[in-house]
Amino acid sequence: MFGEWFFIRPDAVEVWKDPEVNKRLSWYRDVMLNKKQAKFMIAKSLDSGYDDLRDLSEEELWRLHSSLSKEFQERWEETKAGKWFQPVKGNYLDVKAELARRLLGPPCRLCERRCPINRKERPGACFVDSNAYVHSAFLHMGEEAPLVPSGTIFYGGCPFKCVFCQNWDISQSNAMKGKRVDPIELAEIQRTLRERGARNVNHVGGDPIPSAHIIIDSMRYLNVNVPQLWNSNMYMTEELLELLLDIIDIWLPDFKYWNDKCALRLSGVKNYRKIVTRNLLKASQRGDMIIRHLVLPNHLECDTFPILEWIANNIKDKVLVNIMEQYRPEYLVKRYPERWPDVARRVSWGEVMEARRYATELGIVWEPVS
Repeated sequence: MFGEWFFIRPDAVEVWKDPEVNKRLSWYRDVMLNKKQAKFMIAKSLDSGYDDLRDLSEEELWRLHSSLSKEFQERWEETKAGKWFQPVKGNYLDVKAELARRLLGPPCRLCERRCPINRKERPGACFVDSNAYVHSAFLHMGEEAPLVPSGTIFYGGCPFKCVFCQNWDISQSNAMKGKRVDPIELAEIQRTLRERGARNVNHVGGDPIPSAHIIIDSMRYLNVNVPQLWNSNMYMTEELLELLLDIIDIWLPDFKYWNDKCALRLSGVKNYRKIVTRNLLKASQRGDMIIRHLVLPNHLECDTFPILEWIANNIKDKVLVNIMEQYRPEYLVKRYPERWPDVARRVSWGEVMEARRYATELGIVWEPVS
C-alpha cells in the first residue's frame, strides 16, 4: 500500500520496530493496515432510530447521542477483537453531523471563543465563515515517522492569532482563499488520498476546528477505511470534543503554553491551560495520541518544563511526545521583533536538549517521534 516513499523516509518503517510505539499507537496501526475498522465507520453501523433528525431539539439530540455513545463503546471493543460492521441508514454519525451543524450557531460553539455571530453571514474570529476552505491536500512526508505518508488536508482559518505562525497565510491572512468544498467533495479528497497510499487522513490547517461541522459531515460520504487524525491546537468546546471522540482514531495536538499570560500575549487566547488540558485528558482516553510541544526560546521555565511535568503526572503512559525544535520567528515577530523580543530568535539547540533531557528524566517517551 505504501510504495516508493519508503526510500525517502526509512524511519517510517523502522519506527514500527519500537515496542512503545506499537503499544501506544496500537489502534491507529491496526486501522492504518486495514486490520481494524476506523471509528467513523463503526459509528455508521449504529442505528439511531431516526431517518430525519431535523425535528429533534438539541437537548433531544444530545440525549440520543449519549445513549449511542454507550453502544459505540461496546461495539468498539468488538471491533478491537476483529469484528467488522456494516453501515445502516439513520446512524450515530448522522446524529453527530446534525449536532455539529447546530454548534455552528449563532453563537458558534465549535471553539472556546464562542463568537456571538452568525458565521453564515460573516467570518468569526477564526477568519472563516460557515464554509470549509481547503488550501492544499497531499501526501505529506514531513510528519512524525508513524504518520507518513500522511494524507494531509490544510483548512483555512484558526481560533488562534499566533504572532509567530508559520502558516499565517492560510490561518489568518487569506483563510477564505482556498477551495470551498462541500461534505461530498471533502469525502472524495479523503478517498483519493487513501487510495494514493496515505496512512491516515490528517485534518490540519490553520486548524480544523472552524471546519469541524463539514469534516464530520464528510465522513457520512466516505466509504474507505482510513484512520482519522485530528491535528489541532485543541481549543475546542466540550461539545465539539464530545462529537469527535468516537470518530477520531489518532490525535495530534499542540501543547504550546502552560502560562496563560504567554498564550494570551503570543496567540491571543484566554484560559488556554484549563481548556487544552481538559481536552487532552479526555481525548487521550479515547484514541491514540502524539502530543507536539514546540519549544519556544526563553520559555523553558514558564511553559516547557511545567507542560512536561503535567504530561508525566497525567498521561505519560498513554502518549508519545514530539519535542519540536522547529521554532523560528515568522509572521509578525519577523516583521516587528522589538514587540516580542523573547521569541525574536530561533530556539537554541541547548534549549531543545534541556527540554528533552527533562522529558527523559520524567519518563516521557519522545525519542521515536522527535
